[in-house]
Amino acid sequence: MASAVLSLAGIFIALYLYLHKLGLIGTLACGTGGCETVQSSSYSTVLGVNVPLIGVVGYAAVLVLSVLALARPRDPRWPRLLLWGAVLGTAFTAYLTCIELFVIRAICRWCVGSAVVMVSILIAAWLGRPEADPGAK
Repeated sequence: MASAVLSLAGIFIALYLYLHKLGLIGTLACGTGGCETVQSSSYSTVLGVNVPLIGVVGYAAVLVLSVLALARPRDPRWPRLLLWGAVLGTAFTAYLTCIELFVIRAICRWCVGSAVVMVSILIAAWLGRPEADPGAK
């Protein structure tokens, strides 16, 4: 359940950043200016796709996997897929955070919030995996 709620939070963060990228939101509410620097950098797209859009799609996929894991508690495939989705999302987040810190040299508070959400999803998925339940087969 935690991963589903967290993925909704991630969708909202990524959607906010994507709407800004599309020009539908004026200035990002960031307070430091780092968000604008990160969002306007050449690293804000990967293979021609806006990073916030990748976030929206990624968090939506995690939400679907979370719901499937909840709906089918006896089927170990869904929690495992959720865990792998969270691992992939966390690895991508770590890459983006390194780009922010060492290449762009600016920090986006919204991106940090998204990173915290994704790592939290990873922890929830790890704790919810079938192997973590001593009563599970």
